[in-house]
Amino acid sequence: MLTTTRTAIVTGAARGIGAAVAVRLAGDGHAVAIVDLDEAACKPIVETIERAGGTAIAVGVDVSDEAGVQSAVEKVAGELGQPTILVNNAGVLRDNLLYKMTTDDWDVVLSVHLRGSFLMTRAVQAHMTTARWGRIVNLSSTSALGNRGQANYSAAKAGLQGFTKTLALELGKFGVTANAIAPGFIETEMTAATAARIGMSFDEFKSAAAAEIPVGRTGTPDDIAHAVSFLASEGAGFVSGQVLYVAGGPRG
Repeated sequence: MLTTTRTAIVTGAARGIGAAVAVRLAGDGHAVAIVDLDEAACKPIVETIERAGGTAIAVGVDVSDEAGVQSAVEKVAGELGQPTILVNNAGVLRDNLLYKMTTDDWDVVLSVHLRGSFLMTRAVQAHMTTARWGRIVNLSSTSALGNRGQANYSAAKAGLQGFTKTLALELGKFGVTANAIAPGFIETEMTAATAARIGMSFDEFKSAAAAEIPVGRTGTPDDIAHAVSFLASEGAGFVSGQVLYVAGGPRG
């Protein structure tokens, strides 16, 4: 049961997994900053939360921009209060086989996923350590285990797992936990784009994926939001440095 209203920041929250996480955390009673590259794109999620009686603001920032991140976190602290829940979800895809992958393909993916998570976490941890309480949840992926055509994405998601474990070691004494969630196949615009790229309809793509998943279905953003809700809760204070594979079967 929620005993304290806290301020949460969710990056990449204008759509998909991030939006579902933001709505869920608001439903849990937290004030939520909806952070994405385009502030206007965040407004519908803010409105959804407000219609349900929650509190949210839209914040536009490139998470790989150091000065921008600092300003964004200061804005959140000023308007919603000291942020003590951080969900690093912002991400991009630049899939290609290694021999066709450009340096820019590599740099953009690593910058958003790894540099972005580092900058956001560094900025927010100051508020968490002052409060002597914090929850950091990083979105990894089953692709961290390796996935054809995703050398950049796989490296970034595997890197986030090492980052998470180190955060747990460094910040635990301040009452801050750090965990990662590694989704399997989740029905989002990103997976729909992957289907289009390989020339399949999204329904065909989902059916093929579901056939390989023990529970017999693909995942939804709400599946991930539920897991984040647990890891961000007060009751999860003894869970830290873990990677939770939310993939419909054993992975990792």
